[in-house]
Amino acid sequence: MVLLHHLPRSHLSLFTHLTHFSKPKPPTTLNLILTSTLFSSPKSTLSVSDPIPIPTPDSHIETALEDFHTQFEIPLEKLFVPPEMEIKYTESGALSTRILKGSNILLSKYATDAQVTQAEFVKSSVRTEDCPANPLPEFALVGRSNVGKSSLLNSLVRRKKLALTSKKPGKTQCINHFRINDSWYLVDLPGYGYAAAPQELRTDWVKFTKDYFLNRSTLVSVFLLIDASIPAKKIDLEYASWLGQNQIPMTLIFTKCDKRKKKRNGGKRAEENVNDFQELIRGYFDTTPPWIMTSSFTNQGRDEMLLHMAQLRNYWLKH
Repeated sequence: MVLLHHLPRSHLSLFTHLTHFSKPKPPTTLNLILTSTLFSSPKSTLSVSDPIPIPTPDSHIETALEDFHTQFEIPLEKLFVPPEMEIKYTESGALSTRILKGSNILLSKYATDAQVTQAEFVKSSVRTEDCPANPLPEFALVGRSNVGKSSLLNSLVRRKKLALTSKKPGKTQCINHFRINDSWYLVDLPGYGYAAAPQELRTDWVKFTKDYFLNRSTLVSVFLLIDASIPAKKIDLEYASWLGQNQIPMTLIFTKCDKRKKKRNGGKRAEENVNDFQELIRGYFDTTPPWIMTSSFTNQGRDEMLLHMAQLRNYWLKH
């Protein structure tokens, strides 16, 4: 069984496990209502370009959100506990620590300065050694071609065209660095699994992205994007397994959670596909990876991703 470490590789021994705490015994299952308000933040004010317009819900969006805002039952041992975090309970033994909406992630004291106020493209690289030299922490976004990676990146920074989107998968062919708030990087990596790309090009992508994962010392975490509107793909499970085997810190980002395939075609709700994926990767990992449900169309999960990045980033900077 593969052991997945979620923290920067230089601080793996500091990971905080649930079993380290001797608190009143909580219920074995937590009922997490995704519609509860755990985070509220003002809109970002980018210095350039226009903010991404948030669609006004109409009938079909409301239906999708009704499907999405359902109750999860998450066992306590499947929650992600950030480092240096003390789990708190009420007098009745219930967990009082805040959980990020639509995720399994507890919110720690390091979740500060999460808002994006400035974003700019820095450079594209095809080798790890060509990436920016300044030692700023960075988060890499990677996923299967057409998973919605560029749209999610644009949604995070509220910029329409920071990362170019395309109807044709496989357009990202380099390691693209975007500097955020002059203090950290978002990194857009080539998508995998695009069959129409030449074999030689696909081999190059795999080679330099894996080299980046293994040798980029400022990489805080990989955000692996999974399409939650469809059943789990073997290639996604294999990618997650490789990251785990190589002890690369990873967060699962489930995209397109506003969408649902038609029932007559065997379609499931997003949360059902999320649960199925969790079951399939259980055999690969000793601990459950952190995960967040998102939608670039409705901006669901945007604030939760930024808060999660903030608490990982600030802990990384401190240590």
